[in-house]
Amino acid sequence: MRFPRNYSLKEVSELIGVEKYVGADDYIVSGINEIHMVEAGDLTFVDHPKYYSKALNSAATTILINKEVDCPEGKALIISDTPFDDYMKLVQHFRPFEASPSSISPKAEIGEGTIIQPGAFIGNHVKIGKNCIIHANACIYDHCIIGDQVIVHSGAIIGADAYYFQKRADGFKKFESCGRVILEDKVEVGALCSIDKGVSGDTIIGEDTKMDNHSQIGHDTQIGKRCLIGAQAAIAGVTKIEDDVIIWGKVAINKDIVIGKGAIILATSNIDKSIEGGKTYFGSPAVEAREKWKEMATLRRLARENR
Repeated sequence: MRFPRNYSLKEVSELIGVEKYVGADDYIVSGINEIHMVEAGDLTFVDHPKYYSKALNSAATTILINKEVDCPEGKALIISDTPFDDYMKLVQHFRPFEASPSSISPKAEIGEGTIIQPGAFIGNHVKIGKNCIIHANACIYDHCIIGDQVIVHSGAIIGADAYYFQKRADGFKKFESCGRVILEDKVEVGALCSIDKGVSGDTIIGEDTKMDNHSQIGHDTQIGKRCLIGAQAAIAGVTKIEDDVIIWGKVAINKDIVIGKGAIILATSNIDKSIEGGKTYFGSPAVEAREKWKEMATLRRLARENR
């Protein structure tokens, strides 16, 4: 998430009530992001030794950390006893929950020719392009961005919070979401689909991609152009699906993986690792369909021979 303006290291430290930092008072912090999505100018946090190196060597230029360590060149550190909690303070400061006074927020921007059917909810700071149709009882959360000629069917939820929690001795601490969902031009979202916003980045559905009913897209996932996603597909967070991919019904895709351009995943398959484009996959875990069919034929033959 980008801040509305650049903040100094001193200003950010004061916002969260932390006095100890390493870096010049006027060192620039331009946004926050969790580790999967960071870029130059971002602040990220780390609170476990296992991930110190990853955070310190990431693209993030300010690190909120719970140990005094050598500061990498060109970066800044904020030393906090509770980095997770202090990061959440920044999320809540820059993107607090904002109640809407009506079913279509007066702070939403809606393009020419767009139709909003009765019962739909359009949140604060939502931007919807031209000639879209938002069907009855669809829900578009705050800050989502929707392009031109987009169709969102009834009961779809665009921009719900990421499913992201930190386990603690006294229960779970929610990682508050401050990202967005971006639907590019000509996307169609089926009835009762759910597309979660990014934790602090964006969940993006590429131009001309079409989703059937009851599909789930996790936080920070990026889906390319001209993809087809079948009913009841479940795609976990931080997944990258390249252009022209076809995902048929009841496919489950694990987090943090890449689906190559033009891949076809047949119905009921489970994807547990990155796969190359231009091939057809089937099974649980999925492999190339021809290999799976040969395996199934061999097993049937062995079963007949051993009757």
